Amino acid sequence: MRFRHPRVAIAFAIAGAIQLIVPLAARAQIAADTMESRDSTRASFTLRAQAIGLVTRLDPGPADRAYTEGYLAQPLIMAHGRVLDGHLSGVLTLDFEGLTLERGQLNMGAYGEGYADRRHPHTYLHEAVAIASGAFWRVGVSLAGGKGFVPFGTDDPMTRPFAAYPVNHHLAQILERYVVVAAARAGPLTLEGATFNGDEPASPGSPPDASRFGDSWAARATVTPHPLLEVEGSFASVTSPEIVSGGGRDQRKWSVGARLRQPLGPLSDALVEWARTDELVGDVRANQFTSFLAEGSTSLSRATVSARFENTTRPEEERLADPFRYSRNPTDLSIIGITRWQIGTIAVSTPISARHADIAPFVEVSYGHPTEEVTPSAFVPQDFYGSTSIWSASIGLRLGIGSMAHRMGRYGAGVPNVPGAATAGGQHVH
Repeated sequence: MRFRHPRVAIAFAIAGAIQLIVPLAARAQIAADTMESRDSTRASFTLRAQAIGLVTRLDPGPADRAYTEGYLAQPLIMAHGRVLDGHLSGVLTLDFEGLTLERGQLNMGAYGEGYADRRHPHTYLHEAVAIASGAFWRVGVSLAGGKGFVPFGTDDPMTRPFAAYPVNHHLAQILERYVVVAAARAGPLTLEGATFNGDEPASPGSPPDASRFGDSWAARATVTPHPLLEVEGSFASVTSPEIVSGGGRDQRKWSVGARLRQPLGPLSDALVEWARTDELVGDVRANQFTSFLAEGSTSLSRATVSARFENTTRPEEERLADPFRYSRNPTDLSIIGITRWQIGTIAVSTPISARHADIAPFVEVSYGHPTEEVTPSAFVPQDFYGSTSIWSASIGLRLGIGSMAHRMGRYGAGVPNVPGAATAGGQHVH
């Protein structure tokens, strides 16, 4: 198994820090609950920390080799606070993957930000957004701004029941941008619009290019026709996401998704989504990438079983000496191929009862079938991987402390209406 000793030391240090947060998070949550029960107009604050320790084996991977690696993934600290009966609130998420996951997480089919077949680490300042919320007549409204999620697509995979991200992460979500989001909610309908900078993060520690703020925009409509069901449709126009300085391929993005919001019989959670991204050179469409994904979870005895199927196309570019990396500044705007990834994943976790903490050992297995979408192609998956049948298996432990009071990717009135849910200043309390 491959470990880098300094990174392992850092991983243990972060794990220890998260362990120290246990009593603080518990006390903060208890204090917040007590404060709200006494006077809903006073300030409240919730804190959560989480991490996933895991070992993953990928066979075969790039260059027809098997890889086995271990790391600490998703080491996060998340805070949510509100004052003035929820009319002013804020969210903060710190992500330490730049320290524990620099080489990336083995993740078949994953790509983006210079990585391929590995999930890239997210930025240290993952989310920092201030929100002003209110209501006019029966319409909830809000204005949010900071660094965070663009109102496009479905919920971040970080909040879903798999350690491996789907291939479509860069097709179905837009995050870690300077963004301003206006939202309105009336009954079952929620509308959001945003402007933001198009460039993707260049590294975990680099901020977005502030001079590019406003060069891209997005809109999302969400309908809750039934208390159990949420349906979203969204569009985004993104300027040169892959080249920070601009001048790269622009993107036009579409997404449609349906989410089961509450348990229904044995099914505790489900998501179906379709996404498409067109890459443009000027006004001419150069490439098109599509995705269909379906996932769901159910409870069997004391275990939670989750399954996901994905059919997604991704771009292929020339790899560097490290076969998991490609250049962030290509010499031209062409790609060398398009690969269609069909991946089935099953995960089984068994929560363990613990005071003030969520602990869940898990096992996750994926089978992937990559094929070239267009022939002839300069990138042939069978030649690169040595096979078109790829297996991945992970075993690990999820640790969570405190409560998740914020739905990542939605702010203020952008949180869809849930019949019977408590609200404050247009902000849902989860």
